[in-house]
Amino acid sequence: MDSNTLFNVKGKVILITGGGKGIGRMISEGFVSSGCKVYISSRSAADCDAAAASLNALASSLSSGGSAFSIPADLSREDECKRLAAALAAREEKLHVLVHNSGAAWGEPFDSFPDSAWGKVLTLNLQRVFTLTQRLMPLLEAAAVKGEGEVVVDPARIINIGSIDALRVPVVENFAYSASKAGLHHLSRHLAVALGPRGVTCNTIACGPFPSRMLKPLMDSFGEQMVEGSPLGRIGQPQDVAGTCLFLSSRAGAFVNGATIALDGGISLLARL
Repeated sequence: MDSNTLFNVKGKVILITGGGKGIGRMISEGFVSSGCKVYISSRSAADCDAAAASLNALASSLSSGGSAFSIPADLSREDECKRLAAALAAREEKLHVLVHNSGAAWGEPFDSFPDSAWGKVLTLNLQRVFTLTQRLMPLLEAAAVKGEGEVVVDPARIINIGSIDALRVPVVENFAYSASKAGLHHLSRHLAVALGPRGVTCNTIACGPFPSRMLKPLMDSFGEQMVEGSPLGRIGQPQDVAGTCLFLSSRAGAFVNGATIALDGGISLLARL
């Protein structure tokens, strides 16, 4: 038992939704740099293609053996989830790690918060996580490694990117977003129990503030307060979320199932008087 073995993910096949920008891009870079074969999917073909090209250049410079591929899909649509799963199955026999990162947010005061926002946010952030997972189960099950007595020693992994807004009541009025992420956290626990016997674990990373396009309006308005409100005096960095995903995907994280990891530097622990 050594660190090189415990935390090694080299050669694993990864699918990251929303992997072309923001937190998803940070995670993609972590896996490619560690020698994984990473598929990136989101609605924007330009974002996916640009991210794959950039990541392949990085892998070449590092000689990591990693690689990145673009499979654009509108993940809010059931038929597109089916198409993505079929496209991946045509290329791969196994999927070791599925990272659900694609998401939508909507901020608006209570009195004017539109009904349409609920359908948009809940569909992408919650319902389609289930849809895509369901469609990819054959590839995930095929990736589970069994040891003596047919016991799974290295399961396939599902990692759901949640939010600390699901652990506390957020300052901003993002009612549908916080509710969808709370639902995602519990869906992760439900899937952990349902899919564990099939050789697949499911965990959630409840992210605090990280530099991303989604967070930019808040950072522009409340950036100093966010930093001052963090016990560590900073917001998240790419290594933080990439490292957490690498741990969960490695042998070191093989027995973690149904967990919600608050990746926020302790921000969610602070009460606002």
